Amino acid sequence: MTADFSPRAPGPGPTAAFRDAYEQAMALWPVPVERLDLASEFGSTRVTVCGPADAPPLVLLHGGGTTSAVWYAHVAALARTHRVHAVDQIGAPGLSMHAGRPLRRPEDLFAWLDGVLGGLGLESATLLGHSYGGWLALSYAVHAAGRSPRPSGRPRVRVERLVLLEPTQCFAGYRPSYLLRALPLFVRPGERSTRRFLAWETRGTPPAPELVRLMGLGAAEFRAAKVITGPRPDVTGTAGAAVPALVLLAEHSRAHDLRRVAARAARTPGVRIGTVPGVGHHSMPYSRPDELGRQVLGFLCP
Repeated sequence: MTADFSPRAPGPGPTAAFRDAYEQAMALWPVPVERLDLASEFGSTRVTVCGPADAPPLVLLHGGGTTSAVWYAHVAALARTHRVHAVDQIGAPGLSMHAGRPLRRPEDLFAWLDGVLGGLGLESATLLGHSYGGWLALSYAVHAAGRSPRPSGRPRVRVERLVLLEPTQCFAGYRPSYLLRALPLFVRPGERSTRRFLAWETRGTPPAPELVRLMGLGAAEFRAAKVITGPRPDVTGTAGAAVPALVLLAEHSRAHDLRRVAARAARTPGVRIGTVPGVGHHSMPYSRPDELGRQVLGFLCP
């Protein structure tokens, strides 16, 4: 199912090879889905939707370099209790097409996400983000906590809860060794460098081959895409304390110092911290689905 909420036509899309890889990766999803393309001043945003129509809304924000396909191992459990909306981030690998207003600052990302949530007809939602998606989810929640109206005059979507899986640049920076290992992804982007990096970071448990191929093609095709980021979200004041949050860390993460992340997250009011054993930073969205589901759904459905 495709929904177009404005007359703006999307710009040129990914190659046929990328689209084919995307469809093969999305075929790993074990539940029926609806596919929406929400048009806005920024272009067209692909959202994959599943779960009961009357269930509480849950918005999934994937990590950098990945797409909505990465949620294949967890979506069935999430869709039993929630209406799941998996968003392909605009200006990044995926089937969201940036064709319109430039994306330069975090405020542009917030305006884009405002439009996506509004286009979905949501008045409130829970945000679940992994890695960079965790930074986006937390930053957006802090940004929207003031309940200030959008430029259109409509109230902002209320963020009910946050689930942050291995959030990066939220409570601590990257390990230098991680950044050094990731360098080939930018110098020689493709499936080979992607496979090597994931094998190292996940300690030999990379995602399904369909995901590795898609990530490799995405790294090459979207090489010029600029990652929009900003300062660590300010969670020390009223805005940061407004939304209950679950921070789940990967036992074998090589992305950052877990003790530092946990210590700083623990200073934030309303934050619960947990660890998923036996997984790495990049394998968090697809490894140990029973354990991750137990902790996430235990937080969302107490």
